Amino acid sequence: MDRVARLEDWYRRVYIDGDFDAVGTLFTDSTRAEGLMDGMQVGPEDIAVFAMALVHLVEKPRFRIVKAIESGDWLSALIECEAERPEDGTPLRVMGQLMARFDGESIAEAYNCFDFVSFFEQLGLLPAHTVAIGMSGQQIC
Repeated sequence: MDRVARLEDWYRRVYIDGDFDAVGTLFTDSTRAEGLMDGMQVGPEDIAVFAMALVHLVEKPRFRIVKAIESGDWLSALIECEAERPEDGTPLRVMGQLMARFDGESIAEAYNCFDFVSFFEQLGLLPAHTVAIGMSGQQIC
């Protein structure tokens, strides 16, 4: 299975099928991922908890890898994530990027950048236009 197919399979198993035990199947034991939470490097066990919390916020999660580029041991992917708000079925859409270095079949290091501000705005957990409010210098409450 090529790297893009492995990544797609992993996202399907973890985020769609809810198989949180599958998180470790794509990583080495010493893998550290950056970018999921500010200032933190997380390992497979943390990613499983993160994924579980995220999946419980939405219904009908789905994703697609929009673009992927491989160079040597590196894979870069642009990922579109969609779901629905549980209380009213409103569609949610978030974009993200992943850069990962593979060691054989496993990810040895990963760098993530997902638009969590937009995600939490769409869920109603942050005010609309949070980025614009912050850019104006106003405190976001």
